[in-house]
Amino acid sequence: MMGEILKHVLSSEVRVVKIGEREIGPGKPCFIIAEAGVNHNGDVELAEKLIYAAAEAGADAVKFQTFKAEQVTTKHSPTAAYQKKNVGEDNQWNLLRPLELKDDAYPRLIDACRKAGIMFLSTPHGFINSAKLLEPLVPAWKVGSGDLTDLPFLKWLGESGKPIILATGMATIEEIKEAIATIEATGNKNTVILHCTTNYPCPDEEANVSAMLDIQANFPEYPIGFSDHTLGIDADVLAAGLGSVMIEKHFTLDRNMPGPDQKNSLEPKELAEMVQQVRKIQSLTPEEKESMLSRMPRVTTLMGTGKKIPFPSETVIAEMTRKAVIAQNDIPAGTIITGEMITIKRPAKGGLHPRELEKIIGKVAKRDIQADTQIQATDF
Repeated sequence: MMGEILKHVLSSEVRVVKIGEREIGPGKPCFIIAEAGVNHNGDVELAEKLIYAAAEAGADAVKFQTFKAEQVTTKHSPTAAYQKKNVGEDNQWNLLRPLELKDDAYPRLIDACRKAGIMFLSTPHGFINSAKLLEPLVPAWKVGSGDLTDLPFLKWLGESGKPIILATGMATIEEIKEAIATIEATGNKNTVILHCTTNYPCPDEEANVSAMLDIQANFPEYPIGFSDHTLGIDADVLAAGLGSVMIEKHFTLDRNMPGPDQKNSLEPKELAEMVQQVRKIQSLTPEEKESMLSRMPRVTTLMGTGKKIPFPSETVIAEMTRKAVIAQNDIPAGTIITGEMITIKRPAKGGLHPRELEKIIGKVAKRDIQADTQIQATDF
């Protein structure tokens, strides 16, 4: 059975996406992203150490997250359960503020990446603002799962012409289709789609690594990868065995450091082991891969159903980490709403889907709308 799956995935005919000087696609070395994320805790010196650790472990790229808390979330948005458990904070705005990197940190980090010989990437959060800062600095866009439904944002990214790495945690196949269609409408088809389960840490029974097959079947032209939130490295080795063209994994210098993602991350020696094992399984024949995977006791559970369907745990997280249309400033009743008056932020629960943003522009506010609150369908 495993051999048939391996044969199916590896025989897929998809386009190659070029990021910097690297070609991403079937038959190419798996592109490994060490997700430093916010594990620097806002400290640029710690961020530099993460860069050198990722390079030493053999990763192809190190990725951070670029944001200003007030551009990502309202001041009243709750945290996800795992965040509250890890840091004891129940407000997203309060959680994110100390984790911001200052704008002047980026030249220093990019210089460190150049010296270390590793690609610099960062996920932009916040409607356009962070992406504008990063545009001259990154060779590709990484879109976090929470922004998959932020269609105006995807349109802007697509129009930039840069390749896009699209994470699909919490998403249905139909939502992925809408996101890809939005990007394709800009003329940009240079996207790598990453299967992901948005749960931290992700239980083995929710990893559903073989859902990559479902994504590949629905998007036969696109290279498919895996963004992993399970503990350990088995899911990543399995994904590489199934033909994943890209693997993204959180890492930290020390899991005992404070922060929302530290406990769910690999430490440097573990990251190096993951890189080694991914490279090893990629070099094997399908029969040898089947043999290697059959010796991993977690594989059967990690494989999952093979259907890209969000788990109930993801549905809860989506309410907080996806986004809705938000008032940028106070909008008095009777005001004609302009694009400058509205934005897209967390949380999604109870708000209008980001696709509604452009439909609101030009409408007249029926009531006084308070700044930093969700706009409702009855408000215009």
